Amino acid sequence: MDTFERLESNVRGYCRDFPTTFATARGATLTDIHGDEFIDFFAGAGVLNYGHNPPALKQHLIDYLMNDGVVHALDMSTVAKKKFLETFDRLILKPRGFDYKMMFTGPTGTNAVEAALKLARKVTQRHNVVSFTNGFHGMTLGALALTGNSGKRAGAGVPLGNVSHMPYCDYLGSEADTIGALERFLEDSSSGMDLPAAFILETVQAEGGVNVATRTWLQQLAQLAAQYDVLLIVDDIQVGCGRTGPFFSFETYGLEPDIVCLSKSLSGYGLPMALTLMKPELDIFNPGEHNGTFRGHNPAFVTATAALEEFWSDDRLTRKVNTDAKRIRDVMLDLASECDAEVRGRGMITGMQFENAKAASQISKKAFQQGLIIETAGPKGEVLKALPPLTISDDELTRGLEIMAASVKEVMCKDFVEAG
Repeated sequence: MDTFERLESNVRGYCRDFPTTFATARGATLTDIHGDEFIDFFAGAGVLNYGHNPPALKQHLIDYLMNDGVVHALDMSTVAKKKFLETFDRLILKPRGFDYKMMFTGPTGTNAVEAALKLARKVTQRHNVVSFTNGFHGMTLGALALTGNSGKRAGAGVPLGNVSHMPYCDYLGSEADTIGALERFLEDSSSGMDLPAAFILETVQAEGGVNVATRTWLQQLAQLAAQYDVLLIVDDIQVGCGRTGPFFSFETYGLEPDIVCLSKSLSGYGLPMALTLMKPELDIFNPGEHNGTFRGHNPAFVTATAALEEFWSDDRLTRKVNTDAKRIRDVMLDLASECDAEVRGRGMITGMQFENAKAASQISKKAFQQGLIIETAGPKGEVLKALPPLTISDDELTRGLEIMAASVKEVMCKDFVEAG
């Protein structure tokens, strides 16, 4: 590890939690340079919903490159882009009755969020945006202003403004009416809140601690947005592309957001790709008004198209997610009953929140020593977050759950609880 310590910036993070050098990966298994294998319950923070190096996607990518397919084209028209646009419309938008224009932004999720913010402010001619406690939307300045975590916000070095932070769903307890509170701020001209251009939210706050919004809360928020002519932006970057079961995390709630942000697993292969969906009437950007050098990464279009054809031509993946999600949740519920923890999540993003804030990181460390990569989430890292590939095999899932359970039991022994 000396090379990384000597030459790479101190800002690197995940390598400190998982201190080895990885060499190969396939499915839900990573192998390091020593030949040690690790079950992956992290999946690139949601980038690898279809696993590492999925064979069908890999072959499409290899064929495209071997035929000298265009790799970089800014926002010029290419065969690869045309196929993606048509396939996304045919397999994702039309079956759900959605009508969106597609905007290719810079290569990552925060770029999709920045584009959404700029568009919402341009359309409404308002500057303020409402985001929600414990939300995470990216690390560039506009997206970071939306983010709740004080540690991440501190890295900006400048004031982060033009955002009002309001309580998310059950942030104040399940009995509190957080929608009512938000409405009171909007209707009272003396509340101090400028009428926002948009509300932006995650239906499941992944980095924020696997906090799940209820159907009622989401529907009431959408109604409030319509009532006050505020645009509704859903950040589906980590919990979209099937993570909760359906392709979009919000579709089973009857929502049709004005703007949707996608990235992470959109390319299907770990290639950088981000997309901002907007209702057609909102598409008022002038040519070149928002751009970026890497907003049209054609290899990502190729693998994204292959992923849509492979996994979204029918409902097999959704049914698998629902089945595997129950297995994960059942194991976590059994563990939680033994060690003072709370289980939360939807689909294949499931978390255990521990009373002792140090427990989750200790469990993650212990799991890594036994061959499982699993991360933590929440304001204090108090949530153990299971985020395996949606395509994980039965054997890999079984082995991963066994290691997770053993690690929880080992860490949550009497000595640890007393010492904590």
